[in-house]
Amino acid sequence: MNTENFVKIIDALHQEEVIAYPTEAVFGLGCDPDSHIAVNKLLFLKKRNQEKGFILVASSLAQLKNYINYKIINKNKLRKIFLNRYRFITWLIPPKNTIAPWLIGNNQLLAVRISMFFPIIKICKMFGKPLISTSANLSGEVPAKTSREVYKKFGKKIIILDYPVGVYQNPSEIRNIFNNNIIRKG
Repeated sequence: MNTENFVKIIDALHQEEVIAYPTEAVFGLGCDPDSHIAVNKLLFLKKRNQEKGFILVASSLAQLKNYINYKIINKNKLRKIFLNRYRFITWLIPPKNTIAPWLIGNNQLLAVRISMFFPIIKICKMFGKPLISTSANLSGEVPAKTSREVYKKFGKKIIILDYPVGVYQNPSEIRNIFNNNIIRKG
């Protein structure tokens, strides 16, 4: 994978743009989770309602320190995130009360995933923080599985990282960290 492609992706993130990148199962759209400008662009592109909230994807738990309310989660629960990071799981966890409201929407918990997928790890490490991760599609449509499909849906409106998606067939499983209940099967 060409480093120049990653540099373009990181530049776009710093310029408050929306990017498309491969995830473990489908192409994702992402942006700086703290940029209201970037999030509004993403919502407009997807025709998505802000009230749904978003998933944050990170390369490590440390990247999520500004978003997670550590006073509510004990260390065993945090270890659970690490122990299961090799599985494709998004966890619903308590957010800090200082995070941007669009991250949780009308929900009380924040959705986070620590990825072990190379493109996501590299983007997050180069960017220095997590990304918003939502499927590359218009709301309600089938997510794109290739960079070509992303281009057909969105054209030149976004920078696309051309790399294959991972091996999973379905979006990530979503679980509540407090009771381990499955909210969405993977």
